[in-house]
Amino acid sequence: MRRMLRCFFGGEAEAEAGAEGPKKAAVVVQKKSVRRMRSATGRLRSLSLEDLSRTLAQSGLHAFTLAELKSATRSFSGSNFIGEGGFGPVYKGFVDAKLRPGLHSQHVAVKYLDTDGPQGHREWLAEVVYLGMLSHPHLVKLIGYCCQDDHRMLVYEYMARGSLEHHLFKNLLSSLPWATRLKIAVGAAKGLAFLHDADTPVIYRDFKASNILLDSDYTAKLSDFGLAKEGPQGDATHVTTRVMGTHGYAAPEYILTGHLTAKSDVYSFGVVLLELLTGRRSVDKRRRGREQNLVDWARPYLRRPERLHRVMDPSLEGGYSDKVANKAAMVAYHCLHSVPKSRPHMRDVVDALEPLLHTCGDVPAGPFVYTVPAQSPPPAAAAAAVAKDDGKATLAGAAEDGEEVAKRKKRYVASAVHAEGALRKGEHRYASSVSGSPRQSRDRGA
Repeated sequence: MRRMLRCFFGGEAEAEAGAEGPKKAAVVVQKKSVRRMRSATGRLRSLSLEDLSRTLAQSGLHAFTLAELKSATRSFSGSNFIGEGGFGPVYKGFVDAKLRPGLHSQHVAVKYLDTDGPQGHREWLAEVVYLGMLSHPHLVKLIGYCCQDDHRMLVYEYMARGSLEHHLFKNLLSSLPWATRLKIAVGAAKGLAFLHDADTPVIYRDFKASNILLDSDYTAKLSDFGLAKEGPQGDATHVTTRVMGTHGYAAPEYILTGHLTAKSDVYSFGVVLLELLTGRRSVDKRRRGREQNLVDWARPYLRRPERLHRVMDPSLEGGYSDKVANKAAMVAYHCLHSVPKSRPHMRDVVDALEPLLHTCGDVPAGPFVYTVPAQSPPPAAAAAAVAKDDGKATLAGAAEDGEEVAKRKKRYVASAVHAEGALRKGEHRYASSVSGSPRQSRDRGA
């Protein structure tokens, strides 16, 4: 993989390394590197499908044709449209052995590069390279790609639950329970730890809630490796690169200097963990003053157990262990340290968070169901018991008992209808408060 990365990104890596040498020598090296980089970029843009197929033959990826992906997505129909991000539109599709021999029957997600968007061929190629060479339970699986004429597409396994961003900020009908949030945090942390500990370390560079996808059982998997970068090698402490990423998630030292390290990813993880704890977006311009920036507002509360409840997501309704929440908050606090060297390694983050899963016994809340209490003993049995005890029970008495039970059942049903109506009104008020005026004092972001 290292040779492949150098082949694809060698010019840029040399330019970045040269920038750290003596000033005079750096100027000469930089000029040569820029020429090499431009030449390499030109070659990358002209790579044919056959070239990619030969280069990535050992990865097991499928080189799809445009016609095959049109067939899989019903010509990219609107009914198959899933969503759209910085890369471009995403469509749901289905592939099997009829489409291409050797394919397992499965649903897929097809990302279609928008040539007018912020990402281009280089980001598309980076994703093919990284996900084609790396495999882990917490990285989304890349099944194949398409590189035909001007068309650039990526074919992934289909993630049934969508993104973490959707569940935290866009799903107004339900809230992720505490145990599920911890599971997602641990899975995402394991994905980052794997990248940082790989033979060729990889810095993800764009870790955020929208890039964490969830499968049917809420297993977290990292996606979108378009901005990923090979980590520093040898004695190098960092990689100097263009500042890219998402506002609110990027580490402050990376924004100021362009120095990229694995600890930059650790900071971004701390922001996402904070979003899981609070239910708020990293940046929310609708809020007032300091509350617009989640880290500035919430970080002072994280190491104070007696005040942590002030920033916890109110939609959790206290359904979590204070002790576990305090430990998770402290992990976020250390990840968000202003000094990069003081932040933990992602492997240490996994070791700190994973044990919390075993002490978390809550389960996702189900729908409201009203159950009519059972009568004990049943009316007929009660009448028989009375007749046996004193011989005074009559059919008329049994009928009266039955009428009384019927009245009670009627009252129970009326109570259930009333409770269900109150629940619906509560959901309506909740949805209105989330989508209403920014002055409303809600702690969830929309």
